[in-house]
Amino acid sequence: MSVPSSRIEAEESASESGRQKPLGERFLEAGLLTESQLDLALREQRRVGGFLGEILVQLGFVSSEAITEVLASQNEVDVYDVRNAQIDASVLDHISYETAKRHCVIPVALNGDVLVVAFADSFDVIAMDQVERECGRFITVVTAPESHIIEVIERSYTRRKSINETIESVLSSGTEHTAESGDDTPMVRLVDQILGDAIKHNASDIHFHAEEKNVRVRLRVDGVLHEEVVIPKPLQAALIGRVKLIGGMNITEKRVPQDGRIRFNFGSSYIDLRVSTLPTNHGESVVMRVLDSGSVQLSLDQLGFSDTDRTRFENAVSRSYGMVLVTGPTGSGKTTTLYTALSTIDYDTRSVFTLEDPIEYSLPAIRQTQINDEVGMNFAAGLRALLRQDPDVILVGEIRDLETAELATRAALTGHTVFSTLHTNSAIGAISRLIDMGIDRYLIPSALVGVVGQRLLRRLCPVCKTQETGSHLIFDEPRYQHSKSDNDTQWVAVGCEQCNHTGYKGRLAVYEVLILDETMHHCILNSQSESELLELATRSGMTTLIEDGLKKANQGHTTVTEVLRVLR
Repeated sequence: MSVPSSRIEAEESASESGRQKPLGERFLEAGLLTESQLDLALREQRRVGGFLGEILVQLGFVSSEAITEVLASQNEVDVYDVRNAQIDASVLDHISYETAKRHCVIPVALNGDVLVVAFADSFDVIAMDQVERECGRFITVVTAPESHIIEVIERSYTRRKSINETIESVLSSGTEHTAESGDDTPMVRLVDQILGDAIKHNASDIHFHAEEKNVRVRLRVDGVLHEEVVIPKPLQAALIGRVKLIGGMNITEKRVPQDGRIRFNFGSSYIDLRVSTLPTNHGESVVMRVLDSGSVQLSLDQLGFSDTDRTRFENAVSRSYGMVLVTGPTGSGKTTTLYTALSTIDYDTRSVFTLEDPIEYSLPAIRQTQINDEVGMNFAAGLRALLRQDPDVILVGEIRDLETAELATRAALTGHTVFSTLHTNSAIGAISRLIDMGIDRYLIPSALVGVVGQRLLRRLCPVCKTQETGSHLIFDEPRYQHSKSDNDTQWVAVGCEQCNHTGYKGRLAVYEVLILDETMHHCILNSQSESELLELATRSGMTTLIEDGLKKANQGHTTVTEVLRVLR
C-alpha cells in the first residue's frame, strides 16, 4: 500500500527544520532498518523520486503498519485497531461513504459530542476540516494503516450495491451479451465488484468456473476455496469477455488457452492480477492470481522462522557461493522466501539477476528477466546467457529439467550464489530429486549449501480463537511427544464476523531448514536412502515441517487440525 504523501511531506519538512528526526533515522534507531537498506532506499528515491516512506514500503523493508506507528508517535496521535473495532451503524452515519473513500477515513466512536475518526493520513489538515464540516462536530484524530481503513470501509458501509443487485442490473439492461468497455456499465461494475471483493477478502486466487447452467465464482482465501457468487449462464460470454478485454487477451479466440495481466485500481493503490483462460466443455475457465506487491514484506522477521531456523537460513544465504533451494507445492510461499533471501544481499558490492516465469513482483536494484518459451527463452537458455553477464547472485525461478539443473549446479560450483525452487514434498527430497534428474551424486555435496522446505497453514483468528482442555492423539506418538503443550490444552478455531466465521484469518508458514554438513556429504556420497538422510538431519538439529507446525499450534498461531490437514 502507498503511504499518504502529506504525511511524508510533513515528516520531511519537520526534519529539515530540526523539530523532528528524519524517518529513516527513526527506523534505524528502532532497529527496523539497516544502514544498507536505508542507503538502497535513498538511492531508489533519487532515481525515481517520491517519498522515502513510500519507497521503504515498496521495497518491503518496512510495513505500512510500521510507518503508521512511527508517524503516529511523531504526530502524537493514537494508533487505532480499526479492523477489530465494533463500529455502530449510527457512528458511520456521520461521514458519507464517498467522503470516507476520498480521504481514507472511518468514524469509529462517538464520545459525547466528539466524533473519533481514524485517518490514514494524520497530517492531512484539509481532510480533517472537510470531515468536521460534514459531520458538524469536533473530531478526535486517531490513525490506522491505509489498508486497514480501506478494508473496514468496504466491510462496514452498506450503501454499496451487492453483487446480486448488479447481476440484476446487467440482466435488466439487456447488455448481458456484450463485454462493454465503458466506465460505468453494469457488466463493468460487476467485474469490478468481484475483483474488489476478492482483494478485500485477501483472496490469493479468483476462479470463474463455467458449468452447464451457470458460472460459479470462487475465491481461494487462506488456501481454501469458498464460493463467492453464482452468475446466470446468459452472462457468461460478456463476463469472460470483459475479463479477457481488461487482461489484454483476444476476446474472440476461445479455442486455445491464453494468458494476460490486469492492473486493477483498488482504493488508492493498484493490484496486479495474472489471468489464465482454458477452454472447457461448458465454456472458458478463468483463474486469476492476485499479485499484491504491497502485501509482500521482504523481511526475515515477517517469514516466521524459529530462532534456530532463522540462523540456519541466514548462514546459508550469506555464503559467497553455492546453491540454496526452496521446496514446496505451488502457492506455498516459495517466491516470498526467495525474494527475502535476495533482500539480504548487499547490492552495492554484488551483481544480482533473476530468471522468472512470470515476474510476479518488481524488485528495485535487481535485473529481472521474464522467461518466454515461445521464442526459446526457457530457464536453461536464460541461465546460459545470464552467466555471461558477470553475476554474483542468481535467482532461477524453478529448476524444471536436467539442463537447468546442470547449469545451476555448475554456476554454484564456479563461485556464484544460486537460489532456486524444486517441487518436492520435503527438504530431504530435493537431494533425491536432483539425482533423479541426472545430476551426478558427487557434485551435490560441493554445490548444495542448504534446502528450505515450507508450507502455508491458516492462521487462527486473533479475535475468536480459544483454548480447550485436552490434547490431540498425535501427541501420543513417541516422535511428537516433545511437542505437546505443558498444560494439556489446545487452541481451537471458533469463528466470528472478523474471520467470516471460519475461525482463521491469514496464513503463516512452517519450515524445515536442511544444512548440508560434512556428515551429510559423506552419507550422500555413500548413496544412503532418503529415510536415512532424514534421520541424520533430525539428529543434527533439523526441525521437520510437522514439528514446526505443532510448535506453532501450541503457541496459538494455528491448530493441530490445520497442521494435520496440510502436512499429513
